[in-house]
Parts: sequence; C-alpha cells; structure tokens
Amino acid sequence: MHDTLHLIDRPIAGARLPMGPLSVAIVGATGAVGIELIRCLEDRGFPVGELRLLASPRSAGRRLPFRGGEVEVKPLGPYSFDGIDVALFSAGATISRQYAPEAVSAGAIVIDNSSAFRMDPEVPLVVPEVNGAALGAHRGVIANPNCVAAILTVALAALNRAHPIRRIQAATYQAASGAGAAAMEELRASTAAALAGEAYAPKVLPHPYAFNIFSHNAAVNPETGYNGEEEKVVAETRRIFDAPALPIGITCIRVPILRAHAIAASVEFDSPVEVEHARALLSAAPGVRLVDDRDANLFPMPSEATGAEEVLVGRLRTDISDPSGRTLALFIAGDQLLKGAALNAVQIAEALRT
Repeated sequence: MHDTLHLIDRPIAGARLPMGPLSVAIVGATGAVGIELIRCLEDRGFPVGELRLLASPRSAGRRLPFRGGEVEVKPLGPYSFDGIDVALFSAGATISRQYAPEAVSAGAIVIDNSSAFRMDPEVPLVVPEVNGAALGAHRGVIANPNCVAAILTVALAALNRAHPIRRIQAATYQAASGAGAAAMEELRASTAAALAGEAYAPKVLPHPYAFNIFSHNAAVNPETGYNGEEEKVVAETRRIFDAPALPIGITCIRVPILRAHAIAASVEFDSPVEVEHARALLSAAPGVRLVDDRDANLFPMPSEATGAEEVLVGRLRTDISDPSGRTLALFIAGDQLLKGAALNAVQIAEALRT
C-alpha cells in the first residue's frame, strides 16, 4: 500500500465530478462526523446513486439510516473504493494516509477531514465560501480544515475581502464534539454523575469535564507554549486566506457543551472599519448569519448554532484598545460537526459538480 500522495498517478488538476448520480464512500461512517456526513448528503439532496459506508472491522455489520432505508457498514479494505466517484474520509490521519492514495488510484476524488494533508502544498485546503477557487488545483485529494479554522475563516472572509486583515487575536470555547462521540458521551455521563453527587473519573479527556473548562487537550509545544490545536488554527487560517505571514494569536479552551464551537476575536484591518459597514458586509456574506441584537442582548450562542449550516457572527463593536479604529471585536459560533467538518466536506463535493 502507498502511504503518501506522491507515489501515485494522480488525476489531471481540477478534475470534476460527473453531473449524474454518484457513487459515494464514507470512511469512518460510524463516528460523530461520519454520521453527520450521511445526514448532510440526505438533507442537501446530494445525488447519491450508491452509498458505501466503511469503518473498522468492529463496526462492520451495523446498519445506518439513509433515505428511509438502511445501509450496512462494510469493513475498510484494499478494494473498498472500486467504482467510487467521491470518498469522504473521517477516520483519522493514519487511515487517510494509508487509504486516500488507494482511493485516488481507484478513480475517486478524496475529501479528507483529517490533518493528514492539510499542510501539503500539493493538496488544496478549502472552505468553499472563502477560497473555493483553490479546488481547481486539486489532483485527487482535497483537505477539509480544522474545525476552528473553517468557522473562523467563514466568519471573517467578507470582511477580509473589503479590508485586508492585518492581525487576529482570538480565544476559542470548544465543544465536546471536537473530540468525537466518546467525549460527548463522557460529558453526558460526568454531568449526570456531578448532578447526582457521585464521583466520575475522566476516561477520554484528561480533566473533569462537567462544570469545568480547561486548556485544549492537544500536546503543548515546549518551545512556544502553544498546543497542537492552536498551531493548527494558525497555520491553516493563514493557508486558507493565502496570507502566510498573517499574525495570529490564539488560546483554545475546551468547554462543557456538546457541540458548536464559539470564538471571541479581535481583528485588526488595514484601514478603519465602521461597525455598520461590517454589519452590512456580514449580512450579505455566504455561509454567515448575523446575530447582533444589542437591545435584546442577543448574540451568537452554541445552542443556536447547533444544527445550523451558517456560522453565527455578532457582538460587533470597535475594539477600544485600538484608538486607530482599525480593530473590530466580534463573537462567533458554528457547529463543529457541520461547517467545521461534515457540511464543509459535502459543500466541497457539491462545488466539484458546478
């Protein structure tokens, strides 16, 4: 088996998907993102002719609902991609590195949710509303960004087009969904235990989760003090915006909510930006819903972002720490399992047909 993209014959740059019914494979179909991929394909009416659900042998045989029926999960193996048009991967970087080249060799276009290829210069890292033109450079594999990078860039894209960004400072409030289905179940169980006055030893995450917040559990780089999640957001946001030197500071925090990440950001632009102008830009921005009602004290919340396709943006105000007027403060919320993962992948597949 090949373990890098550089060892295979890749299709001509920018290959498209046929306009008729497509054979679609989902790798990691039984995981939290895999389940959302199935739902997104159905909810958005994606033209699925055949749906092939793939997972580890221990999950093989499960049946998952799709379009009023059920599809049996098959074990992932060497010939899983024969006849597949598009393969949606969400099973971790190791699986992607091993099987994405095989899928491309079999004729599929791969859209990968893992970190395996995000920083490969030969693989486009795409958020369709932000840098959809980058799809024209793909050679069989397209990378889906880190969830925070996807949500953040959608929220800022329209502002960045009108007033190029000079600096971003942000803090995240990340839900259990970012750590997968097991972390979501740990939050449920530990919260039930806490409410019952019972002890609960964490198994998935390193710290007690119920009624607690803690630094994102990715490993900390001893040289910089930034953890792996923070480093991903910085590198991928720069790549999506095609701004390799963009100054970005970020602190990523895990909070005890099931799904939908939130971000508090202070963004400096190259010129002063009036709040009303920013509201107008965001109101017309694709993939964005403006939630900015000062009278009702209503701004983006994870509870409203959960299940929503749009990224919610609001709490817009001039950052008073910058007297030049070039910096805006804002608050963002987006569903990590949707725009931060499954929805973005399906939108990439849709864009390859238009």
